[in-house]
Amino acid sequence: MSLNTQNLHPIINFIWTVADDVLINKFLENQYQDVILPMTVLRRLDLALEPTKDITLKTFDEYKGKIDNLSGLLTSEQHGTGLAFYNTSKYTMKKLLADPKNIDANLLDYLNGFSENVQDIISKFKFRNQLETFEKTGITFSLIEKFCNPKVELSPNKISPMAMGYMFEDLIRRFNEKTNAAAGRHFTPREIIELMTHLVYLPVKDKLKQGTFLVYDPCAGSGAMLTQSKKFATDPDGEIKSKATFHLYGQENTGEMYAVCKSDMLLKGEDPDKIKFGSTLSEYDFDPELKFNFMLTNPPYGTTWKQDIDNLNVGAGKKIEIVDRRFNLPIKNFKGELETTCLTSRSNDGQLMFMLHMLSKMKDPKDGGSRIASIHNGSALFTGDAGSGESGIRQYILENDLLECIIQLPNDMFYNTGIATYVWLITNVKEEHRKGKVQLINASSNEFYAKMRKPLGSKRLELAAEHIQKIQELYFAFEENEYSKIFDNEDFGFYQITVHQPERDEKGNIIKDNKGKPKSDSNLKDTENVPMKESIAEYFKREVLPFASNAWYDKTKMKVGYEIAFNKYFYKYEGLRSLKEIAADILTLEQETDGLLKEIIE
Repeated sequence: MSLNTQNLHPIINFIWTVADDVLINKFLENQYQDVILPMTVLRRLDLALEPTKDITLKTFDEYKGKIDNLSGLLTSEQHGTGLAFYNTSKYTMKKLLADPKNIDANLLDYLNGFSENVQDIISKFKFRNQLETFEKTGITFSLIEKFCNPKVELSPNKISPMAMGYMFEDLIRRFNEKTNAAAGRHFTPREIIELMTHLVYLPVKDKLKQGTFLVYDPCAGSGAMLTQSKKFATDPDGEIKSKATFHLYGQENTGEMYAVCKSDMLLKGEDPDKIKFGSTLSEYDFDPELKFNFMLTNPPYGTTWKQDIDNLNVGAGKKIEIVDRRFNLPIKNFKGELETTCLTSRSNDGQLMFMLHMLSKMKDPKDGGSRIASIHNGSALFTGDAGSGESGIRQYILENDLLECIIQLPNDMFYNTGIATYVWLITNVKEEHRKGKVQLINASSNEFYAKMRKPLGSKRLELAAEHIQKIQELYFAFEENEYSKIFDNEDFGFYQITVHQPERDEKGNIIKDNKGKPKSDSNLKDTENVPMKESIAEYFKREVLPFASNAWYDKTKMKVGYEIAFNKYFYKYEGLRSLKEIAADILTLEQETDGLLKEIIE
């Protein structure tokens, strides 16, 4: 299942030269991908259609005007492409090169010949917008000639969708680096997808031998999580060897990535209509009642979802109260009573909103339930005080015993960020020994990664097969050790109490209200987070009263909070170095810089 990315680099490098050889001085640097990405996709589709071109044209010429809808014939194995798409133009990319004088008009004819599902892809790339520049600058012939070069091996028979996804993501990473543009998302390395698929499928592998299963990614990107997870489950030489039917569903709001994803679904023989365009949070395009067996995703984190808030008609300046059952859920107040609460994260980070969305798409446990793997940064673990939307989302997940495990990955695993990342495993069908428990696995140390020979952007580390195996073993063992800790759900909960101290006048006398009770001094007001498993009264007596003997708290105004302070549980104290060691280092530095200092002085 692993992908040898080194073999792809010559192809990627050759495609990259198109910019320097053809597009330079014709397009701005930040426009290069608007040409190169759609041309790569179109050439890939073109190669897939080449073997059946003659029979497709014969069928089209014979039946056009006689049958209203020719799609069935033109996609059939007997009379057409045997694929879910076709092209009725007499041209292929290679044939376009045979008539250089009319190549611009012929290119348009070629594009117009594609079936409706490919027209959607061309439209999302906004590729026709580039044709005028092609013609004015005279680069159409040289551009097509480049992509027809044998060095650009893009045939789906030789380059899998998984490999193609890697190539696209690497090209996009290069474009962003070249223009200093923020990618706004974090493409998932193949080995992390592999880890996620293992941990989603292997715990239930005995239930996957037969049947039909629905797999979903609400932030589909290039579709790699969908296609790779299906491949893992159905690989006849793999660990599961499932003969079940897997239907792949995804939604993506970036035009170019949607186009890439849909094109590879076409080539893979998957249903392209199961890939939707638009924002999952505010433009969800599937039946609201549709539920999925498995969900895998890497949602954007640290990026705004304000547009979604606006689209959901929250309104400027209003308190966020989204009338959407995905985000209005029952959580307990400090009295233990369930209250339906609108759970929304702050507008500048929508990652946990995708989590809520997926929770709403879980199958009922009676129907087999669901398993989810989702990647998040540290913010999802602890951002948001008691009573906040983020804390409330964690509370809902833990109170309903949905969180199975969180795995901290090594830093520097992603192409455009070096921050700490975590894989959350969520399920509503926990095994008996995991019920009421959460496992935390710290896989961030050097025992769980290898350094890459050549970094790719911010990605300097990678997981080899043995590292994935080690993490799997920790997960399945479900034991406490140096890298694995096990907690009760309540261990992450706390009650936030407000500590009051009396207000005093100039003489130091306590000021009282008309009921004779001390008035609270707002300048001395503070909060304490009392672990949920502890008695609030005992905690207050032990942690507050020894330092503020007149303090009190209002038992009718407490908040419930949940946070997962991951690093605290794996913290290792490292003693200070001895003075002797420090002195030795200073002497060494002095010796190294002595000659330099003399040069400067002289």
